[in-house]
Amino acid sequence: MLDGFDFSKMGSMFEEAQKKVQELQEEAKNKTFTAKSGGGLVSVSINGSAEVIDITIDDSLLSDKDSMQILLISAANDALKMVEEDRKLLASKMLGGFGGLRG
Repeated sequence: MLDGFDFSKMGSMFEEAQKKVQELQEEAKNKTFTAKSGGGLVSVSINGSAEVIDITIDDSLLSDKDSMQILLISAANDALKMVEEDRKLLASKMLGGFGGLRG
């Protein structure tokens, strides 16, 4: 399985992989994911670190607390799902970078 594999290159390969991981993580952190609910009455923006960075609530909801809460939860959950999907994509990109380990 490892016939012909040059182990002397492993250190530099891991350094390159580590740099790539850091670049991808920084790139993901700088992304913004926005989800809307209620036909756009509520929107939630979350960065790649899963931190809420903005919430917008239409004035028409200010007198309907229950609806506002439901729509806010929905938008927040949708934005978090976007972050999770991006993390899965990042993980597959990182794992793809280890393809060079094959002989």
